[in-house]
Amino acid sequence: MALYHFHVDQIKRGAGQSAIAAAAYRAGEKLYSEYYGETNDFTRKGGVLHTEILLPPNAPRSYADRQTLWNAVEKAEKNKKAQLAYSFDIALQNELTQEENIALARRFVQEHFVSKGMIADLAVHEPDKENGIPNPHFHVMTTMRPLNPDGSWGNKQRREYALDHNGKRIRDDKGDYVFNAVHTTDWHEPETLEHWREAMVPYGER
Repeated sequence: MALYHFHVDQIKRGAGQSAIAAAAYRAGEKLYSEYYGETNDFTRKGGVLHTEILLPPNAPRSYADRQTLWNAVEKAEKNKKAQLAYSFDIALQNELTQEENIALARRFVQEHFVSKGMIADLAVHEPDKENGIPNPHFHVMTTMRPLNPDGSWGNKQRREYALDHNGKRIRDDKGDYVFNAVHTTDWHEPETLEHWREAMVPYGER
């Protein structure tokens, strides 16, 4: 059995990262970034067995194209330090065939990401063996910004205003309304991440 690992990170513009570059690397493709005005070419990368984009029902069908999707994500994020995507690196099973591992990865992504409203960019890898040990695994990039019912990008956060005993908004010393920023999804919560980790373990046993 492969050594179990389930790693998640964020792709951040503030760290000099690009969603287009990250997607091109994972998929082994050549993609153009409209935000940076540059081409990212990883077509010589080996070990990529399978790639696909899985869409929730309300996502525009055009987002099934990798370059279109991640350029749309980059365009939606205006902040120079924006968080662009979640990035997952998850082990697969040595005992399974390539086809079985691809099916396993697709099933996990559909059940735990896409069904929650995320768009998921899946890439299954099986690089050359290191020290004779195979290392099948899959990468997933998922959107962080939810989609509205009409397929437009929604907000990551909403404002929850502080109210006085009369139900009126409270102002601070500068005259601005006091509010808390509340996430519109639970995708970032530690409990959600732990659920995903625990959910992946039995998949190799199905």
